Amino acid sequence: MKKIIGLIPSRLGSKRLPGKALADISGLPVVIHVAKRALLSKSLSKVIVCTDSDEIYNKCKSFNVDAIMTSSNYRNGTERIASVAEDQEFDFAIDIQGDEPLVDPDHIDIVADNLSKNKKNIDILIPTLDVPFSVPETIVRVQSSVSGRVMTLSRANIPHRYSLPISTIQKHLSVIGFSKYALKKYRELGPTINEQSEDIELLRAIENDMRVYSIPIKGNSFSIDIQDDLLRARVAMKSDKYFGTY
Repeated sequence: MKKIIGLIPSRLGSKRLPGKALADISGLPVVIHVAKRALLSKSLSKVIVCTDSDEIYNKCKSFNVDAIMTSSNYRNGTERIASVAEDQEFDFAIDIQGDEPLVDPDHIDIVADNLSKNKKNIDILIPTLDVPFSVPETIVRVQSSVSGRVMTLSRANIPHRYSLPISTIQKHLSVIGFSKYALKKYRELGPTINEQSEDIELLRAIENDMRVYSIPIKGNSFSIDIQDDLLRARVAMKSDKYFGTY
């Protein structure tokens, strides 16, 4: 059996909505919703919140959620979880973003199952969802080859509708699978031009020819990026099928 762990990067200094990790939704902070829902996954042997915030760390401990303090010098969440992964025993890790309070445990299991089989010797696995072409630039678009290998990630309106008026694109879902090698390799690499231009951390892996693949899944998902997202999540949580089971 492959050992798979969940790593949740979380910080208070969000660019668009500072403090969102501890924002209240139905009586629980956002990051606690994420961790508790990740623990509903059938595939993860453990779930760890990785943070540089004393407030987040202490809040996790008060809710019996495993947490590890990290340096505050990391450029992004992937670097942060890679630092924690160094001291963990696992075959694969799933990066579960700390700003998705309605993350679906089934999505985690789908990624975990595909990682366990790993027939393509995948370094990084990105699940994607079909969304309208008109989604805002906060959404990361994924373009993949016929075999599923990710060609690029972008916030731009790609593909350019020069000839064919397509109506949907693939959205980057924030439940990312990594091999142990991939996290070690990523941490050794420096930031790349497109990564810094687009502010998409996984472009570093693609630009360095790591084996990054996508897998389409069904369902819905959204992160807390602005105040309206927080209000939307508070409404959605009231009818969520998992809330109340944790």
